[in-house]
Amino acid sequence: MFHSIRWRIAAPYVILILGTMLGLSAYLQNTLRQRYMDNLEAKLMAEARLIADTLSPELAQGRGLQLVDEQAKRWATLIQGRVTIIANDGTVIGESHEDRLQMDNHLGRPEIQQALAEGQGSSTRFSQSVGYRMLYIAIPIKSGDQILGFARVSLPLQQVETSIVELQRTLLDVTAVAGTLALILAVLIANSTTRPIRLLTQAATQLANGKTTERLITRTRDEIGQLTHAFNSMTAQLQAQLKALEDERRKSHAVLQEMSDGVVIVDSLGNILLINPAAVSMFVEGQVDVIGHTLVEVLRLHQVVELWQQCRETGEAQSAVLEISTRRQYLQAIATPLGQALPGGTLLLFQNLTRERQLATMRRDFISNISHELRSPLASLKALSETLQGGALEDPPAARRFLQQMEAEIDALSQMIAELLELSRIESGQVPLAMEAVKPIDILIPARERLSLQADRTGLTVEVDCPDDLPYILADPPRLEQVVVNLLHNAIKFTPDGGHILVKALLKDDTILFSVADTGVGISREDLPRIFERFFKTDRSRAGGGTGLGLAIARHTVEAHGGKIWAESQEGKGSTFFFTIPLAI
Repeated sequence: MFHSIRWRIAAPYVILILGTMLGLSAYLQNTLRQRYMDNLEAKLMAEARLIADTLSPELAQGRGLQLVDEQAKRWATLIQGRVTIIANDGTVIGESHEDRLQMDNHLGRPEIQQALAEGQGSSTRFSQSVGYRMLYIAIPIKSGDQILGFARVSLPLQQVETSIVELQRTLLDVTAVAGTLALILAVLIANSTTRPIRLLTQAATQLANGKTTERLITRTRDEIGQLTHAFNSMTAQLQAQLKALEDERRKSHAVLQEMSDGVVIVDSLGNILLINPAAVSMFVEGQVDVIGHTLVEVLRLHQVVELWQQCRETGEAQSAVLEISTRRQYLQAIATPLGQALPGGTLLLFQNLTRERQLATMRRDFISNISHELRSPLASLKALSETLQGGALEDPPAARRFLQQMEAEIDALSQMIAELLELSRIESGQVPLAMEAVKPIDILIPARERLSLQADRTGLTVEVDCPDDLPYILADPPRLEQVVVNLLHNAIKFTPDGGHILVKALLKDDTILFSVADTGVGISREDLPRIFERFFKTDRSRAGGGTGLGLAIARHTVEAHGGKIWAESQEGKGSTFFFTIPLAI
């Protein structure tokens, strides 16, 4: 409780007031008690002296003791106390409350001895005869200089104690009321004094926790008011700076989140301070918090660690091209020291060159393939034309045969050019699709009919498994039929005589899954990922002719319909080509 400044202000005031009131109460209690006892003693002294003066003539004349005893009782009634008349030898000759004949000799009582010595006596003690404390006052009864006896007046101190207790209770009540009022007043003063400080503390705590605070209102011009104005000014400046920093942070975060390049910032010890999602996707598998971990733990590439060490040692930017064989990735890594922006820190930038490498590879393969495809017909045409010029024109049957061969080569070149143009138009999106709702079976049956004669010549069985009640698909029928024809043509070409081909369609989720399965020679595991590339041919397909563009056209056509195409194959056991087409809504 006393850790609060409010109570440190209020408590001393309350303790001071309570201490003052208690001290005053003790002083007043003792003073009033003594004054009360002095007044009571003076009153009893006067009454005892009056009784002594009244009895002096009677005792001098030797009147009877019975008369004295009766007078003692009468005087006790008048003064509402106890009256005792004692002879000069200590014998009780008059008693208002007890049987005087049963009472002891009182000559040795303190008040009697004091009265003998000083002319008056007083004593406060416990009375054995009545059983409680009494105040005794004794006055000698004289006749001239002769002491005839003593008049003793006494009162029980119960009344005195009762009065003192009532006085004490009154003083304590006053003290309690004063203390309560002092506590309330002190708390109110402390609250009003410390309330601005508490508000400042709450506002500072909220500001420290990053929460916005309202402007504090003060109506005073004292030190606390000045502190409040200073705090309001500081809060406004801090909030403006925090808002500016937050805006910059959001911009930087948005840039880092959307960057396709990986960004990693490490400290002088190689601990990761920042990493963006692109870098996480490059090096980290699964959702793992890598902040605070070392570069070695997260990237696990010694080339990157060496690049970072070279950058740190030289203080200059370093770059290198990395090949991650496990992921088939090529990365351009650049390490740059951050200098004064972050002393000892290093910025690592990773650019994914995999796509560029793949495109370069595809360009080389395309040039190689198209050169290979063009070399044979052009060489054949060159040989035929030279043969004709060399004298074959003089032999009409031979010349006619050579011209037919030249026409076949020209047709092959024309088909290759037409397929290249078609593929280019599909890839660029220049071929609009005439989409309509069509039954899957209306795609498969015409495709089988188009190639039935070719299948019959090689003794192949082509089976179509397509329920008539399958949902409609949204497709361009001629182009989708051409996809099935291409797949079916490849199946016929690479399936030995007497084989079996199954063309199938079934409902899968919100699509129709088409498949063409054969029992042919199959595709090797190395060639399977590349069969949908332009001009790509396996060794077996090169022997069988063809342009190598059919599967590439099929892939782009299926993707233009919003579907996917893939293949599964085992060498010597056949291949199965799959593609999906969404349902018509």
